[in-house]
Amino acid sequence: MADNTMNLTNGVDEVSEMKAETFLPDDYRPAEDEPFMNERQLEYFRRKLLDWKAELLDESRHTIEGLQDSTRNIPDITDRASEETDRALELRTRDRQRKLVVKIDAALRRIDEGEYGYCEKTGEPISLKRLDARPIATMTLEAQERHERREKVHRDD
Repeated sequence: MADNTMNLTNGVDEVSEMKAETFLPDDYRPAEDEPFMNERQLEYFRRKLLDWKAELLDESRHTIEGLQDSTRNIPDITDRASEETDRALELRTRDRQRKLVVKIDAALRRIDEGEYGYCEKTGEPISLKRLDARPIATMTLEAQERHERREKVHRDD
């Protein structure tokens, strides 16, 4: 009976260790000489994506607060038009960022599902440089270029 208790306890400890946060030094950068998409690389990209998402959401909060604060009646038609143009530009920017948050969430889901870092077209690894520059990338650079060329050809028709 004592042996079973020890095994259960060991099993719980093993599960706890698996869910423990991956240690990542502040100066860590993924390197080509380590296994592709190992725990440290995945944690690096997870944190990068979460920080980016938090930054975008914070900017959106500030925009909403700013728009609520700036609802005032401006008598000069030129000043009013200028403010409306600024608002429209700000809202367009926030809409682009909202779409970016959706892509960030999709990348985080791919990390959880073990698919992050691999091209959705070819299945090949996406370069670490590309992922570091664009952590939401879903295709290798070559596959992305082919995709864009095909899009351009079909748009010209």
